[in-house]
Amino acid sequence: MLDNQPCNKYAHHQESTQLQYGLVKRAQVLGWSKERVLVIDDDLGKSGTSAQGREGFQRLVAEVGMNHVGLILGIEMSRLARSSKDWHQLLEICALFRTLIADLDGVYDPSNYNDRLLLGLKGTMSEAQLHIIKQRMMQGKLNKAKRGELSFLLPTGYIRRPSGEVVFDPDEQVRAGNSINISEI
Repeated sequence: MLDNQPCNKYAHHQESTQLQYGLVKRAQVLGWSKERVLVIDDDLGKSGTSAQGREGFQRLVAEVGMNHVGLILGIEMSRLARSSKDWHQLLEICALFRTLIADLDGVYDPSNYNDRLLLGLKGTMSEAQLHIIKQRMMQGKLNKAKRGELSFLLPTGYIRRPSGEVVFDPDEQVRAGNSINISEI
């Protein structure tokens, strides 16, 4: 089981994490003994946009490829990989090794044409959702910039007044540090 929600979500909203770990019971209901259930949670707080840097996802793919996995269980499986490349690679390996995929909506067999079609659509929708979120965030930034309300981190040595005006930091040590750095360049 993997989940890829931001870490701060887990600090404030434990429901998703509890649901995720509660899937052990669902696996038991589906016929797996508790000793045979492995929870892979290495990727908590990491984005599913790529398998790169996601040790848990890579471990999952490797375990499936060694034919050690009978069922992959998650809350919303299409969020496991929001990259079509990674998602379809997982589906292909699962089909080859007859590994089932299950989420709250059902149990799917990636070697079955209809199940694979549905899983493919879920993956495509998940990737599209990520693109839409990015578009909305960018449009929000552009709108703020047009209104003159877009703020950003200032370099060391500058501060933003409550009015929004950017000025040199009144701290002499900070200003002195900047002038030394500039003169060294």
